[in-house]
Amino acid sequence: MTNNNLDEIVRRSLAIREKYHALETTHHGSEWTVEEDALAYLTDAGLVGRNIMSQQQRWPKANSQTELEHKLGENIWWLIVLADRTGIDINEALEKFLTKTENLLAG
Repeated sequence: MTNNNLDEIVRRSLAIREKYHALETTHHGSEWTVEEDALAYLTDAGLVGRNIMSQQQRWPKANSQTELEHKLGENIWWLIVLADRTGIDINEALEKFLTKTENLLAG
């Protein structure tokens, strides 16, 4: 994935989050806090685990590749949102992580 592709994914992700903020304000009188976003992310991360277990036939639920795919995408979306809301450039964070990890494993 090129940086331009990731930039576009970030732009689209943040636009979607703004629409959810509008719905939250309409239904609850305020936008979710960063903490509520983090909790929602953790909930979805747990669902990735359950969906993987199901896919691997280690959890008694009908396997749904579509549901797993959706939750994986949603988790990436949440990470982009959380990075933005905490003032972290997700492109830079990912680049730093990859470089540091590559360097650690190079030796």
